[in-house]
Amino acid sequence: MFDPKISVNRGLMEKLNKCADQIGYSSGQEFAIHVLEEACSKIREVYSEEDKEKVEERLRGLGYIS
Repeated sequence: MFDPKISVNRGLMEKLNKCADQIGYSSGQEFAIHVLEEACSKIREVYSEEDKEKVEERLRGLGYIS
């Protein structure tokens, strides 16, 4: 099975390659994967905390917790 591909324009790829070189990644692709994984992780943290607060608020409203 093949991995999905994401296309980026040439200018962005050049920036990714430069950043990768500066901080020690083997390629711009490896750096881009790292950046995307980090961004997704941060987003999940934010939304999971909001979801937890919503559940607690709902349980308070229903009288299950005070």
